[in-house]
Amino acid sequence: MAGSLNITAAIADPALLDLPWNLPLESWPDDAIAALPKGISRHLVRFAHLSGYVVAIKETSAEFARREYEMLRTLQRMEIPCVDPVAVITNRSTLTGEPLESVLVTRHLKFSLPYRALYSQSLRPDTATRLVDALAVLLVRLHIVGFFWGDVSLSNTLFRRDAGAFAAYLVDAETGQLYDGLSNGQRENDLEIARVNIAGELLDLQAGGRLDEDFEPVEISNGIVAAYRTLWKELTGSEEFDQSERWRINQRVERLNNLGFDIEELAIKTDDTGTQVRIQPKVVDAGHHQRRLLRLTGLDAQENQARRLLNDLDSYTAAFDKQSLDEEMVAHEWLARVFEPVIRAIPKDLKGRLEPAEVFHQLLDHRWYMSQNEKRDVPLAEALNSYVDEVLRHRRDEATVIDPPTGAITLPLGIVDEDDWRLKV
Repeated sequence: MAGSLNITAAIADPALLDLPWNLPLESWPDDAIAALPKGISRHLVRFAHLSGYVVAIKETSAEFARREYEMLRTLQRMEIPCVDPVAVITNRSTLTGEPLESVLVTRHLKFSLPYRALYSQSLRPDTATRLVDALAVLLVRLHIVGFFWGDVSLSNTLFRRDAGAFAAYLVDAETGQLYDGLSNGQRENDLEIARVNIAGELLDLQAGGRLDEDFEPVEISNGIVAAYRTLWKELTGSEEFDQSERWRINQRVERLNNLGFDIEELAIKTDDTGTQVRIQPKVVDAGHHQRRLLRLTGLDAQENQARRLLNDLDSYTAAFDKQSLDEEMVAHEWLARVFEPVIRAIPKDLKGRLEPAEVFHQLLDHRWYMSQNEKRDVPLAEALNSYVDEVLRHRRDEATVIDPPTGAITLPLGIVDEDDWRLKV
């Protein structure tokens, strides 16, 4: 009966009791359902409103629901990009006592979309390449912590804009297993699963006429293999060099930082003659720029967004000769004079179009192109007015579609006048 409902949740939310658990998920009324795009799933998945946010509800067995719930919680503790598990609901039944499937409830990732929603219009091949590259980064991060996915695909991933690229988040951990470490065979197995699945997903879109005419699904799916192996070698591979080239140690660290990774420990060994040095990162951790931005400003952004905002902060510091001042103090000043006024100036009805960090990134791009076209340094306030009217106002909410395709990262212009840099509102 309805009274036997069993809810397991990390954070108690009484609103969970208000959802119609006594109905099959496919029969839920429209007033309980949130209309959001969803990907392909082997299980029935619906979105619902809960306490001011949206949750994804997946029908599955009690065993699989509990297992995936615990796996997602474990991956979150490891700081792996994945959806937030909310609850497991078991012992569901209709009002007449007929048993219903258990469900896993996860929090919908705001500003994210399944890959099929990205192709609601015909997009360019380089957009697909960005998606595959983002998935390769996610797969490397999973393998580093010892997670074998077993069902790597675009369908089991959500994507968010990340300053000219995409950031990938794991959605479905049902087939995953966590080990102390993965063998090369396990990693290669996951990689081959990814290559085959991505090719099939893109070929399916092509058959439906939703891809650019120049699109090569198999070629793009093969790209995940190259992207993965390049990144894996950079993060875990060892290199040897002559002791006189010790500068290569710092170069390796900087290269990893530029990829968005921090080194927790670096193993350095010399040979018996003392002339050869061998270095290898022992533990690598993603989010180098995210953590620096969060530490300096309190802003929580995607990795490329954080890199872009930090570039602007560093340019601001150099433009006004503040290098000798405390870094956190300058960051607070930049936040108050530059970033926050931009976000406050976005009209209320447009605030749901993009994340604040993505808005700022696109504004910098827009300002750069304006300055190039007009052959002058365009003040930030002027660029913002143009960006809102010409770009942001014509976008649909990110929850509906991502269009146009993301562009390349462009560094902000150097500014010579503090009044031009600072936004006046």
